[in-house]
Amino acid sequence: MVNLTFLKKFTKDDPQKMKRYISLYLDVAPRTFEEMKRNLKNEDWEQLRINAHSLKPQADFMGIDSLKEELIKIEEAVKSKSFDVLENLFTTSLKIAADSEIILKDMLDQF
Repeated sequence: MVNLTFLKKFTKDDPQKMKRYISLYLDVAPRTFEEMKRNLKNEDWEQLRINAHSLKPQADFMGIDSLKEELIKIEEAVKSKSFDVLENLFTTSLKIAADSEIILKDMLDQF
């Protein structure tokens, strides 16, 4: 679910840098999901798309490919006005993020 290959290469396997990037993701991602939850509730589809888009590179950076794929689906659903699928896509994304958060926190403890 989490593959830190890219992060290791990007940081030249520096544990302090890796720790900093993981911590940053763990700080930003939950807040972005809270915003996305509000976007869904308020039917602010464009802001939902923007938030999904902003989280996508961070998921990619952490090697959470399944989350990146779901965020792309959210973006595409908004663009195609398929608003009826957004709730399920958001729920799936949130579950992946929560599961990967546990893994990343465990990894932080290993540094």
